[in-house]
Amino acid sequence: MKSDSPSPLDHLRDPLADPVLDRRRVRLGLMLVGTGLMHFLAPGPFRRIVPGWFPWPDGAVAVSGAAEILSGSLMAHPRTQRLGGALATGTLVAVYPANIQMALDASCGGRGGAREGASGPTGRLALMALWLRLPLQFPMISTALRVARGR
Repeated sequence: MKSDSPSPLDHLRDPLADPVLDRRRVRLGLMLVGTGLMHFLAPGPFRRIVPGWFPWPDGAVAVSGAAEILSGSLMAHPRTQRLGGALATGTLVAVYPANIQMALDASCGGRGGAREGASGPTGRLALMALWLRLPLQFPMISTALRVARGR
């Protein structure tokens, strides 16, 4: 049975957009805001995955967190969704090396990897999740790019 009462997220819907892309846009925007907030609430895991060759890891965590919050917020609203999609695309592409670094570190038992403190099936499952999430980021980048292009 469908309710006729409005959803608290109704103001985020774009009546001219493809409904599937519109839902993806809102979900990706909310996910980016949540992940961005975690950069400030619990920066340790994010700091550990900044590649060792990258200078200023604390700054990288803060800037990427702020970019995720801003891009997610802009993407979530129909009036600013294209700008948010462009910023989200750039942000997701820019942080991809850190996600690769995280999977590599976990595979080698390096800094902050899944093997630290976890062994057996739990450690293997965490390691598998780190590698499986890498290709799953391409649909997020694709969604952000489609939002940026207005399609």
